[in-house]
Amino acid sequence: MDSERSGGASTTVDVENLAFDVFARACPSRGTLEHVTGKWGGLILSALHDSTFRFNELRRRVDGVSEKMLSQTLHALERDGLVHREAQPTNPPRVDYRLTPLGSAVAERLLALIHLVEDRMPEVLTARERYDTARAGSGEAPAALDAGPAVVAGRGGR
Repeated sequence: MDSERSGGASTTVDVENLAFDVFARACPSRGTLEHVTGKWGGLILSALHDSTFRFNELRRRVDGVSEKMLSQTLHALERDGLVHREAQPTNPPRVDYRLTPLGSAVAERLLALIHLVEDRMPEVLTARERYDTARAGSGEAPAALDAGPAVVAGRGGR
């Protein structure tokens, strides 16, 4: 249970009976959604679905993430109860990261979305080409926003 301070008095918030609405600006679910669906959060959760990782193993698995972003994202996901951090009392210290049951449930849904996107990329690439061709024909500059590599084969490591 969380407690709030208001006017010096402490009250207990009954989180079980709160109504959450991600579309409401002040709803705490919005922050968690941002952590889960952000560029690095989704990839980290999906990678951890496969296995427990040490920090540098996870950094290698999530190609392109900086040490700083990995650390910040792991802290946010741990705070949200999606990732468990376990420090081993060894020399040098060993820290393992794994999903919590909640994190596993979220990662399964993210992986379904990831697989859908990967499977439908030929359609996406065709649509991008059609869009860029139409824009070029109208004199507008083509949109080269995050086009990624031209050809990617398979599902990296799955």
